[in-house]
Amino acid sequence: MLRKTRIVAALFFFLAVTLLFLGVGWKFNLWFGWVAKVQFLPALLALNVVVLIGLILLTLVCGRIYCSVICPLGVMQDLFAWLGKKQKKNRYFHSPEKKWLRYPVLALFVVCLIVGFAPVTTLLAPYSSYGRIINSLFRPLYDMLGNVLAARETDSYMFTEVQIWMRSVTTFVVALLSLLVLGFLAWRNGRTYCNTICPVGTILSFFARFSLFRIQFDKDKCRKCSLCEKNCKASAIDFKAGTVDYTRCVTCGNCTAACKFDALHYRLAPSSKKLTKQDGTQPDNSRRAFLTGTAVAISTAAMAEAKIKVDGGLAVIEDKQAPHRVTPITPPGSISARNMQKHCTACQLCVSACPNDVLRPSSDPLRLMQPEMSFERGYCRPECTRCSNVCPTGAIKPITREDKTAIHVGHAVWIEKNCIPVVNNDPCGACARHCPAGAIQMVDYTTADGRHVQVPAVDAERCIGCGKCENLCPSRPFSAIYVEGNLSHHIS
Repeated sequence: MLRKTRIVAALFFFLAVTLLFLGVGWKFNLWFGWVAKVQFLPALLALNVVVLIGLILLTLVCGRIYCSVICPLGVMQDLFAWLGKKQKKNRYFHSPEKKWLRYPVLALFVVCLIVGFAPVTTLLAPYSSYGRIINSLFRPLYDMLGNVLAARETDSYMFTEVQIWMRSVTTFVVALLSLLVLGFLAWRNGRTYCNTICPVGTILSFFARFSLFRIQFDKDKCRKCSLCEKNCKASAIDFKAGTVDYTRCVTCGNCTAACKFDALHYRLAPSSKKLTKQDGTQPDNSRRAFLTGTAVAISTAAMAEAKIKVDGGLAVIEDKQAPHRVTPITPPGSISARNMQKHCTACQLCVSACPNDVLRPSSDPLRLMQPEMSFERGYCRPECTRCSNVCPTGAIKPITREDKTAIHVGHAVWIEKNCIPVVNNDPCGACARHCPAGAIQMVDYTTADGRHVQVPAVDAERCIGCGKCENLCPSRPFSAIYVEGNLSHHIS
């Protein structure tokens, strides 16, 4: 019963989180966005006290059931472990806790979290790792399928129209390696990552040792057949001693389902005094330690399929390229680049939710895979607040549409050498015509060769950094006007 109930609950959370990252629809996000906010590390960074207390109480009552039900990376590992079980049943064995690895990695994670060193925290955060895997590896396939189905409805099979592009090669490589490493570990040894590296698993293991309900042996019924140990993917059961390491047990129920003699039960734990009377020993609490782990290395490269756009079949149009920005642009609501660096776990949920392809993962080592804004494929619409609504860590604070129109995330900069030639003294003026803040005006200007033309002039106090001017500028591959980020966002 425990195992079946756990599987049903785990599938719900797993599918809900996966569909959020696939971006199946904005209404789905409104209904089930809470499943992202009940993840432990995002709740910790967002200082969501209610969720944190709820998860700790859940662990104190039920053990580490969070790891086998709510955490999507944990459920993904269970799927790989299930595939491995198809090849070889009863393949696990008890192993001692690896304190030498858990403590140092947890200490490293905590220090990096405090100082805001993003590369380590983003690599080790389990929820963020799963988000990168879905958003970087499976989201393009989902988008391609949607485009193919749309083409079939219109009897058009122009597969060249399928737009699959790689937001960040670095993020793609990290996500691919994460999937391969975690998949191999789970396929071969079950919950190795959860019990040796995952910082959330280590933190919860401290509370799990005091849980009220636990897996317990009935030694009068146990026949030492070892099936419980061979089915424990957390390597937490020692059938010879008749003990369970509750700091590593994820309450999956596999052992109770495998036992043929009804010798294992998930029930209210007896007191320490009662344990002494039954087996003459006290519980060994010295083996319950804090873990933390190593993360994912970088290797393998993948290139996005090159695309050529043609205007009416006549003129080849170059793709826009991102300009070099001295200061990165962070989403409205993030307050500043520093705040984003300290609180963001690079889960990619905001990247998935962005309807205009403005957000993409950073390749900067200090902000590795954290979102930044770029406007080659779209601009940040003043009425859109999706990224602030879905962020589970508080890295992007919730804002209203009215708030967004007053938040200045950057300012436009004009580059004379990129501006398109003036035809018959008629200036282009696309940036000025489309600026939603009225921050760009066309002014008289004398060129180096003595021509009198009009060029855009930017009022930095009015510019909110939405990127519409940069996106709609006809100059290619680099726009004649681009947005430079503000270190700290200010409100007008």
